[in-house]
Amino acid sequence: MSTDTVQGQLIDKVIKIRRCAAVVKGGRRFSFTALVVVGDGQGRVGWGYGKANEVPPAVEKAVKDGSRNLIPVHMQGTTIPHTVKGRFGSSQVILVPAGPGTGVIAGAAVRAVCEACGLRDILTKSFGSTNPTNLVKATIEALSSLRSQGEVERLRGVSLS
Repeated sequence: MSTDTVQGQLIDKVIKIRRCAAVVKGGRRFSFTALVVVGDGQGRVGWGYGKANEVPPAVEKAVKDGSRNLIPVHMQGTTIPHTVKGRFGSSQVILVPAGPGTGVIAGAAVRAVCEACGLRDILTKSFGSTNPTNLVKATIEALSSLRSQGEVERLRGVSLS
């Protein structure tokens, strides 16, 4: 379940909506949680989690939370500069750069993160748990550990070209 909307400059994609039931005297009372990925399509991405008694307010809260937690992603054109691994819980994601025209080869949760970030050509593989929340967190962790060539040269004190 991935719907996307554009608000101002930010793209938000709903990854997962969950329903929880609390049994009360009159029956069941439902509450909802929403997992949303927010990005600007220009190299910034974040995720948000919101809870409310109805679905639309839960999504709004998640979008607000996600837009507060945007991280910059080093991109090289429409792909990433190098292969990178991300891990959260028992979910593991490998992101591999791809040539122009390849597209986003990924599952639903990882695809939403890549598209919100602005990546157009990337290969991915996920291992372990397929929990969407953990996959989103693992993907964002991997994207945040990307380094540009100039940054690697500066950190190592050598020239790579």
